[in-house]
Amino acid sequence: MKVAFVYDAIYPWVKGGAEKRIYEIGKRLAERGDEVHLFGVKWWEGENIIEYEGMTLHGVCAARELYINGKRSISEALIFSVKLFKPLLKEKFDVIDVSVFPYFSCFTVRTVSVLRKTPAFFTWHEVWDDYWYEYMGRRGFFGKIIERIVAKISSENIAVSEWTKKQLISIGTDPEKIQVVPNGINLQKITGIKPANKTCDIIFAGRLIKEKNIDVLLNAVARLKANLPQLKCCIIGDGPEKDRLLKLSQELEIADNVEFAGFLKYDALIARIKSSRVFVLPSSREGFGIIVIEAFACGVPVITVSEKRNAAQDLIDEGVNGFVVELDSDQIDSVLKKILLDDSFQKMCVENTVQKAGKYEWDIVYEKLILLYE
Repeated sequence: MKVAFVYDAIYPWVKGGAEKRIYEIGKRLAERGDEVHLFGVKWWEGENIIEYEGMTLHGVCAARELYINGKRSISEALIFSVKLFKPLLKEKFDVIDVSVFPYFSCFTVRTVSVLRKTPAFFTWHEVWDDYWYEYMGRRGFFGKIIERIVAKISSENIAVSEWTKKQLISIGTDPEKIQVVPNGINLQKITGIKPANKTCDIIFAGRLIKEKNIDVLLNAVARLKANLPQLKCCIIGDGPEKDRLLKLSQELEIADNVEFAGFLKYDALIARIKSSRVFVLPSSREGFGIIVIEAFACGVPVITVSEKRNAAQDLIDEGVNGFVVELDSDQIDSVLKKILLDDSFQKMCVENTVQKAGKYEWDIVYEKLILLYE
């Protein structure tokens, strides 16, 4: 089988859930003898087309900033979609799989799919709908319209979660045209990583942006400090909110309790999660929440929030491997007390979280996707 994946960001030059999904699936396809091509922005030096871990990478245009002022670059997405057409049309594939966001490349893929009579799958990590107005103000109307058009032109859709499938249906997509194939984890690799020597009670990992609501977590830590004065919280990641969050930790008088660790390499990240007692993800927008499954694989329970666009809450079995609460520092504080002050609950969670994580091993995800392709 000859398969093409289309996404402007390519792992490991750009690290994210969509990039990692393509890498893990593509690598397994290549290992079984399939011909795998990735079409994206040229993030590497040298030739436009290179071989990487058994896959052929096509750099269809020069590297550009993916984000401008914290928002996805429209010009980058347009240039990529235009430059993509000729290289993608040049070869005949059995299947094309395009990651939907940032949308414009979907029109290119659809055109090539029709001209070449090639089946094309549109992989949806999120559906924004009215969130476009929060993201772009009144101009969000155009984003919302483009998203709905893309949903209409695809005859085969893959949603990474049941949550995303529901959102797709809500904007008019035929449920019969949507299959759910989740993201995954490398459970064997995670199991083999030792916990870090440096321990903490609470951990968060992700991009430090407004939607992650880390300020709410810091306020919960300030409340919890009254009961646990030696409390330690680790914030892993970087982003535009970092300076504000550092200042807030000082204002709340918890600077000595909170460590801002910056971005960490994957093994170091997993080691830090393993040496923690609870993972908190107060994010108001998650298309899947792969970090939740990674925390489960580390034997760590998770607290997340019941926000409208947070798909991660679907991964939680309430009171079994974590909790879903309102986006409120008092509620997060209350649940943190339950977990941190109850050793029996902590021990019970270890078995439940690891068992849940096992259902999302990449090999299982890969097998589901192969059935769709074939």
